[in-house]
Amino acid sequence: MVSRIARGTMLAAVFAGGCSDDGGTGAGTQSVETTAQSSDSTAATQTPDPTMVTGGPGSSDGTQSGGQTNTTEPDPTAGPTSDPTSSTTTATTPGTTTSTTSTTSTTGEETTEGTGGLVRFVVLGDVGEGNEDQYQVADAIIAVCEQRGCDWAMLTGDNFYDSGVEGVDDPQWQEKFELPYMGITFPIYAVLGNHDYGGGGIGVDFDTNKSDYQVEYTQHSELWRMPDKYYSWKQAHAEFWGLDTNQVMTDPFNGSADPQQNWLDQTLAASTATWKIGFGHHPYLSNGDHGNAGDYEDLEGIPLPFVAGDSVKEFMEESVCGKIDVYICGHDHTMQWLQAACGTEFIVAGAGSKANTIEGSNPFHFQIAEMEGFTWVELNDNSFTGVIFDKNGNELYSRTFNK
Repeated sequence: MVSRIARGTMLAAVFAGGCSDDGGTGAGTQSVETTAQSSDSTAATQTPDPTMVTGGPGSSDGTQSGGQTNTTEPDPTAGPTSDPTSSTTTATTPGTTTSTTSTTSTTGEETTEGTGGLVRFVVLGDVGEGNEDQYQVADAIIAVCEQRGCDWAMLTGDNFYDSGVEGVDDPQWQEKFELPYMGITFPIYAVLGNHDYGGGGIGVDFDTNKSDYQVEYTQHSELWRMPDKYYSWKQAHAEFWGLDTNQVMTDPFNGSADPQQNWLDQTLAASTATWKIGFGHHPYLSNGDHGNAGDYEDLEGIPLPFVAGDSVKEFMEESVCGKIDVYICGHDHTMQWLQAACGTEFIVAGAGSKANTIEGSNPFHFQIAEMEGFTWVELNDNSFTGVIFDKNGNELYSRTFNK
């Protein structure tokens, strides 16, 4: 346990040193050439019942809140491929290569009701700029969801740059959330990122309540859903876990991550869902500029233990790998679908308002740099379809795999 004095000394050093560039300032519309890559280098809509959304142990109310491979050119007016025996990939950006694979994800338990079910949602992250790109992505989401259907959206953290919000009345709620997404008619479930905790993106702030304001705002919005800092909910044959990876990364400065990990282990073990989907801010694997957990960038040379993300790596390997079917994150401002590792599929969806470079070398199915966008997902019985769209609503890549 770090003493209060030692904690204060380290915290002061953090603020004195500043933080590495996490894209905290708005990049705006970029006039750079977009490059997408597709590679296999190794070879009827329902709104979720709010009573089924369950917070973690620290929730404010203590209870509840809130086969063979085929390649085809998609019909632009049709929905995604739903043939449970095929895996389809498409790419439409100039310079993109296309490949196909047959994949099988980690087998999980089936629900007691059987495998039947249909759930659709979109995922995006690192949205909190209020810039033109954020509005464009929002408009594209509305158009895609009108055509394909969406039950809800997920935000993978860094909801407000640069240092979170100052309360439930902070003007940023209007500027960076309510106004950009005012045309959306379904709930938006959010998790916390390092910028949401403050400190200019360090993820630790003298105002230790910054993350709590985002939980509290759930009671003040028709769209916003964050019943707790970490929470889960169920719909049809799927169960979803929203994780607070910043707490994991900065332990003990934002409290111990042990209760969250214990809660995740217990609820995953008890789940009978066909699909188990997790989302959080920090990646386990990423080819973006932040990189893989355990090898995150240095913070202005300050040797703080949480900077490299060792604790996130340990958390993922102990409690996510092989237990959650698909983990979706942000933090790196790109769109990536990495090849499965440790029994889990990994998707990065962190280009909701700005986009950065691709630098890593993890095996991947698809990735694109310098382009904002989002990912649309359909869970149809034992089939998972993910479609990546750019900020103009153009389909860039689609892949389906089965359990």
